[in-house]
Amino acid sequence: MFTALLDTCVLWPDLQRDFLLSLAIEGMYRPVWSSVVLEELEYEQRAKLIELGGDAGEAAKRARHLIEQMRQHFDDAEVGGWEGLEGTYGLPDPDDEHLVAAAVVANAGAIITLNVRDLPPDKLPRGLQVLTPKEFAANTVSLDPVRACAAVAAIARRSGRFGPKRTEEDILEVLVRRYGMTSAVEMMRQAAADTVHLRPPQPRVNESEPHRNAHASPTE
Repeated sequence: MFTALLDTCVLWPDLQRDFLLSLAIEGMYRPVWSSVVLEELEYEQRAKLIELGGDAGEAAKRARHLIEQMRQHFDDAEVGGWEGLEGTYGLPDPDDEHLVAAAVVANAGAIITLNVRDLPPDKLPRGLQVLTPKEFAANTVSLDPVRACAAVAAIARRSGRFGPKRTEEDILEVLVRRYGMTSAVEMMRQAAADTVHLRPPQPRVNESEPHRNAHASPTE
């Protein structure tokens, strides 16, 4: 299974995080991250909730709960033993060294980040690429758009606890408008349309048959 290291900037936006991790739950790839990513995410999530008007204590509790849930549902995602490689890649920003180090230890094929400029290809080990979230989403959804639709359906079912209740179409619209995931969404919409067209027609009751047959149980 393809392994991808997710950067903090990719996990910070709520719906983008939910979508990418839901694809992983569907078995479409294996996500990994470093302890630094989780520390940064907890800090940024808390700050975001406070900025949105939340109580500081409640914001801290929710941010901590997010990290606990990520560790629980992806118990093999947090990479250890990368510290010895940190500082060996000569990146423009030394603070990004943990990303490459953790990706190497996890044998990841890609780092998913918006910070592409500070991860130049000539500084990365062979076989490790850098992708933006929308590029990664398109690549992953293309493997099985139907399973990707199932991930969106799961998000819709979970929605409404802390934010608005969303339909599957609501989620797809946000993925396009806010995160630029046009290609991924187009593939999912096409898969959904194809699934509807392929469904066998529902059998009609023959009105000329005796009335008892119209209500016969499947076991009769």
